[in-house]
Amino acid sequence: MKKIALATAFTLAASTAFAGGFDDPVVEPVVVEEEATTSAGGILIPLLFVALVALAAS
Repeated sequence: MKKIALATAFTLAASTAFAGGFDDPVVEPVVVEEEATTSAGGILIPLLFVALVALAAS
């Protein structure tokens, strides 16, 4: 009896999954933003770190 009730529950759960039909997925356009960078964009923080280490060592 438990197997029949379990099979009925699974059947009802599976049938409600397809009740809405199939819709095409909505794809959002990808927006790519480029930041204006300079050639020395990533060098400032390492230079500050080296200066702090040199200051602490002296």
